[in-house]
Amino acid sequence: MTFDPFANNQTATESAPARTVNTTVPAAVASAPNPFKIGFTLKAADQMSGEWLTPAVYGQTAQETAERGRDLIHAMQEVGLIDLTAKAASYVRSQHIAPEKPKGKPSFQGGKVQHQAQEGEFTCEHGKRNFKDGGSWAAQFCGAPQGVPKSEQCPPLWRQKDGSFKAK
Repeated sequence: MTFDPFANNQTATESAPARTVNTTVPAAVASAPNPFKIGFTLKAADQMSGEWLTPAVYGQTAQETAERGRDLIHAMQEVGLIDLTAKAASYVRSQHIAPEKPKGKPSFQGGKVQHQAQEGEFTCEHGKRNFKDGGSWAAQFCGAPQGVPKSEQCPPLWRQKDGSFKAK
């Protein structure tokens, strides 16, 4: 069964304990500028991929603003908004089709990430080439079995500055 966070599901509010939270805003506060603001960032994970809730509250005084912040967090939990956000994010992630990642070992060259070809992506008339990375250089060597004289092996393909490989 797939959870649809956008359907009218009552399970989140049914399981939460009943609690009275003052969410009314006095008319005087609504019409006047509020010099105090508290913004919250509630992250579900350490990574950027985790869902975030970023509510904010305003008030005429620091005390009022802090109390409203407390009331807002309690109200979000009471009505199931925090759980619903997690379920909605999970649902959206399940619908996402990630683009195919480029093959090869990434490196940073010319201000961009370049993907260098790895072993198995190059062949020659003797078979799969052997990738060697010497740090400041890299090459794809002939896939001839050991014992084949160098004169009969294909020339190596050397890594270029743009990450491509070519023979000298």
